Amino acid sequence: MRERVLPVLVVVLAIVTLWYVACLPMNIREVLTEAERAGAVVTPSTAIERRDAGAIGLVLSNTDHLAQSWSQERAKLPAPHQVAIEIWDSTIGEEVYGRRGIVQSGSFSNRSLVYHTGITLWATVLGFVIGTGLGVLLAVGIVHSRTMDTSVMPWAIVSQTIPIVALAPMIIVVLYSVGVQGMFPKAVISAYLSFFPVVVGMVKGLRSPDAMQLDLLRTYSASPTEALFKLRLPASVPYLFASLKIGIAASLVGAIVGELPVQKGGLGARMLAGSYYGQTSQIWAALFAAATLAAVLVFAISAMERRTLRRMGVAG
Repeated sequence: MRERVLPVLVVVLAIVTLWYVACLPMNIREVLTEAERAGAVVTPSTAIERRDAGAIGLVLSNTDHLAQSWSQERAKLPAPHQVAIEIWDSTIGEEVYGRRGIVQSGSFSNRSLVYHTGITLWATVLGFVIGTGLGVLLAVGIVHSRTMDTSVMPWAIVSQTIPIVALAPMIIVVLYSVGVQGMFPKAVISAYLSFFPVVVGMVKGLRSPDAMQLDLLRTYSASPTEALFKLRLPASVPYLFASLKIGIAASLVGAIVGELPVQKGGLGARMLAGSYYGQTSQIWAALFAAATLAAVLVFAISAMERRTLRRMGVAG
């Protein structure tokens, strides 16, 4: 246990230390401006000189004011403890002690990070299910049809070269024009990002059986459908789960990007609101919530993979 925990703690400590150090040059100009307004002596003494000076030089020349870099209200880079406070206030603090929280009102507060995480989670799961289903069906078609392999697969690859930031508003506008609103447009964007890893992984998995195994099935007069269910699909399970782990993370990214133009809740809307009002701690808190959500989803798929492979007799 110690051998597993200790390396993780060392890495976390190193990241937090570097984070605190990075706050110094990132926030030093705002710190010095506030100190000058309060009557303190700073170097250089004018805002124009500080603007042209390097951040590292300002840090080394004003060591007396460095502590303020970790307590800025609208910092360019908030300190780790500021992000931790924001996460606490927007989760436990809001839901337990806030008048709109679940304790006081019986429902999650729309100001809570829990509420916005839930919105993103549902869009992610819905898009992931759609993308996975389409990806598996397309992979089966590609493996069994040379025409689809030579025509559809290149288009599937080309589709991933389109920047999702540019594509997401177009999808939302088109769907909105035909009366489709709410969760589904975000799910479509999530499905767009998640289906390609599933296609690639499933094609590789369905083609993983060697020629000798396929010849054996032909000897038994097995049909293509029987070969699919008795050989190709079981052989593709490890490839499928590897693709699902990538797909669920991509689906989460798609859901967040889809929330940016809609701004009706979700972690993406939370980040955008934080950027509008200069609340960088809110942005970082939403980023940590997204990272935590991604870790939980990938862990859930890993648990499903272990259980499935165990039932198949592949893993102990």
